[in-house]
Amino acid sequence: MTALRLRNVSAGYGDRTVVHGVSAQAPSGGWLAVVGPNGAGKSTLLKAVAGLLPFTGEISFAGRGAQRLSRKEKARLVGYAPQSPVLPDGLTVTDYVLLGRTPHLGPLARESAADLSIVDDVLARLDLGALAARRLHTLSGGERQRAVLARVLAQRTGLLLLDEPTTGLDIGHAQALLELVDRLRHEDGITVVSTLHDLTFAAQYADRLVLIDGGTVAAEGAPGEVLTANRLNHHYNAAAAVLNAPEGDLVVAPIRPK
Repeated sequence: MTALRLRNVSAGYGDRTVVHGVSAQAPSGGWLAVVGPNGAGKSTLLKAVAGLLPFTGEISFAGRGAQRLSRKEKARLVGYAPQSPVLPDGLTVTDYVLLGRTPHLGPLARESAADLSIVDDVLARLDLGALAARRLHTLSGGERQRAVLARVLAQRTGLLLLDEPTTGLDIGHAQALLELVDRLRHEDGITVVSTLHDLTFAAQYADRLVLIDGGTVAAEGAPGEVLTANRLNHHYNAAAAVLNAPEGDLVVAPIRPK
């Protein structure tokens, strides 16, 4: 089953079109990573999928057309974590994660015991239980990223859109966060669509890659098919080698020009 399908999608800001005619798909339970150089349109594409930007073309979620869904219906199907989320200083971690239950509440309804139970479960799974009463502004970078992920998971959607989820994290915290997302994906059957600057992480965690440059699709396929030295040179203007780690994982290594 296809969880997300894009057909000839174009989107942008005002009169400026940033992505042009993008077609791609993510199978249910898969991980699709959108990669490309700075300014290629990766975040713009994700915002269009999340319903935050107008678009032309077709976007469908498990066969349901995005343009026929209300905002609340879409929020029950799709969870979105922006690259630089606004975290209200006065909220505790629990209060913030509870915001993820909003799409499931009536106009004047308050969170039920079931909603609180879902939040407690998410906090436990992301190892945030001990931080539940902490204010957001007291958290470290890695803890904040986990809190953002917890809010999205509390929506209980089948599709997660993660825009640069490892921004600001060192390699250890970035790896831990991606391992967590991958574990939850396999446990819950969630489909993940993310943008990632780090091509090694993209190659090791995603099933498929879409390489965007200049707002259009330059390549799509398995990581080993998309990430080649020639493409890295052409689209990133980078000298790099694509290597195999001892256990077979792909590694993109920059090579200093001679």
